[in-house]
Amino acid sequence: MKRPRKHASSVAVIDIGSNSVRLVVYERMSRSLVSVFNEKTLCGLGREVQTTGLLAPDAVARALTSLRRFRALCKVQKVGRVHAIATAACRDATNGPDFIAKAERICGIKIEILSGPREAKLSALGVISGIHKPDGIVGDLGGGSLELIDVRGNGVRSGVTLPLGTLALQDLSHKSLKRAERIVKNELSDLTQLKSGRARSFYAVGGTWRALARIHIIQSGYPLGVMHGYSIPAADALDFARRLRRLAAADMLADIEAIAEARRPLLTYAALVLEYVIRVAQPKTIVFSTFGVREGLLYSMLPEAERVMDGFLCGAQTLNELLSRSARHAQELIGWTDRLVRVVGLRESEEDRRLRHAACLLSDIGWRVHPDHRGEQTLSLITNGNFGSISHQGRAFVGLSVFFRYAGLSEENEPPAVMRDLLSPAQLERARVLGAAFRVAHLISAARPGVLPATHFRSQDRKLMLMFEHKMVDLVADRVGSRFRQLARLVGRTGSIVRR
Repeated sequence: MKRPRKHASSVAVIDIGSNSVRLVVYERMSRSLVSVFNEKTLCGLGREVQTTGLLAPDAVARALTSLRRFRALCKVQKVGRVHAIATAACRDATNGPDFIAKAERICGIKIEILSGPREAKLSALGVISGIHKPDGIVGDLGGGSLELIDVRGNGVRSGVTLPLGTLALQDLSHKSLKRAERIVKNELSDLTQLKSGRARSFYAVGGTWRALARIHIIQSGYPLGVMHGYSIPAADALDFARRLRRLAAADMLADIEAIAEARRPLLTYAALVLEYVIRVAQPKTIVFSTFGVREGLLYSMLPEAERVMDGFLCGAQTLNELLSRSARHAQELIGWTDRLVRVVGLRESEEDRRLRHAACLLSDIGWRVHPDHRGEQTLSLITNGNFGSISHQGRAFVGLSVFFRYAGLSEENEPPAVMRDLLSPAQLERARVLGAAFRVAHLISAARPGVLPATHFRSQDRKLMLMFEHKMVDLVADRVGSRFRQLARLVGRTGSIVRR
């Protein structure tokens, strides 16, 4: 008798864009999506649509070849379910339906041709899924169009689609930057959807805007190479966009090795659109998001109960379950630090609290690493982790908290200065306090559940006491007392251990 076939839990999205055709395979449908495979081909389907009304034959051939490979890759990886979408070039081109029919025969699934409003909404949902409580305008710049839509928390307003994609601009302007500027100015100058973005965030979605972020990261010497959540003050972003345009005028963009050769000619058009977006919207900050239409599509399919969950905490919990010695111990550590914060009277914002809880979940993920390198390795894993719903400052705080847990608090074990510089002095001190608390908790419990709930905090005058229930008193040792006194000093108290 044959065993029942085990259903694969992975999910994939094939995204047929105006510039690239991409396959992304995710580990499973969840609130915290983790990609396990990501491949794109820069086909340029939309490069002639504005002037000829057609998808170029050579671009169609490349796209269909890529789709055959994508189908084979999904079979090899035993993907559970595959979704396919197509955007501006396919919906605007006269031969778009014919191409989609051929693509569906190759892929063996229905391909959804997104309308402009649908594309805008999915982009917004992608940002909502990957940015914690977003507030601003989402701008998704593709090859064929620019989608703009307002988001506040989990709320999405109506959006607009404009023919300002990088390939569309290149095509409409006949590669003249002066003509392209007139087109952009005409489309954006009086746009109502942009004017509501004043002093808020502008969330930049799309491959060519991500390429701009990559250049900015390299040129500025920024310590994190993570694209998602990278933010720039709007005034700095405006200066950067203008500088890129000057470099383009001097023909100095061709040698940017960090950017794919096929994308380099489009950088100027992306910079031009960003410049006018900033001029009209006058946002406070530009935030780059790698979460967009694909992630928004999957997010929209989740049950409501999962959509409202905290994406970063879900991702941290997954790593806790995969890498920690005891997932339950991390949950007990959350309660233990909750009690510490309450007894000591530490002031916490909602964001401080969620970051502390995430750090608790991640505090034991480095135990398999060689002891001499646990601090640096876990710092790298957390700050560069495949997470959404977390700012770069949040990554640094959580990473440094766990770094101090492993490396200790002595001056010779200080983390890299470039990482410390991402935090304010107060945030850095809070990370030290949390790291010191982890050092006490993990030493007491050996990362096993059932121990921390039998220890209690008490404060009297300027004295902080850690009380052990009778059944746990044998766990008390000089080293435990030394670490606890160090923690107490960091919160301005004297510390002592009490056996009950």
